[in-house]
Amino acid sequence: MTRLIPTLALVLTTLLAAPVIAQQVDIAALREGDMKKLVIHSAPRPVTDKPFVTPDGEEQTLDQFQGQVVLLNFWATWCAPCRKEMPALDALNMELGGDDFQVVTIATGRNSPAAMRRFFEETNVQSLPLYNDPKQAIARDMAVLGLPITVVVDRGGNEIARLQGDADWNSDSAKAILQAVIDAGT
Repeated sequence: MTRLIPTLALVLTTLLAAPVIAQQVDIAALREGDMKKLVIHSAPRPVTDKPFVTPDGEEQTLDQFQGQVVLLNFWATWCAPCRKEMPALDALNMELGGDDFQVVTIATGRNSPAAMRRFFEETNVQSLPLYNDPKQAIARDMAVLGLPITVVVDRGGNEIARLQGDADWNSDSAKAILQAVIDAGT
């Protein structure tokens, strides 16, 4: 009986981890173009519980997106690569956004609400939220070093992949990766 317990624990651990490993392999196979920069984590990592600020000045946390797949993008008004990538994020959100998926953009650091609105107007962004992390609490807690950083968050509120730098998030490869995560239902 004593030898059976460790063996049973190993079997259960393997079975519980199998869907995550299979999902990661499927995602890895879908990476093309800019998505080759997407780093898929070997194990899901919980996201921060630090609050961000909404356009109304209210504080909220990423917990509000529990149950949805989220593409979490950290950006700033002064960031040239962010300006290049933001229209693709907006187009992706307009196409895939809904009850199962959302692009969430958080400006980190000193970004005035007026400058954020102007940035979105200049880049013709229509569907993305103007959330702000003025003291970089979320960015620090999630080890955001440099901008832009985009994080794939599963339905359970865990970071499963991360891409540093700008990317074409409206590409076929990006959509296939995100659709696979959405379809996985985890």
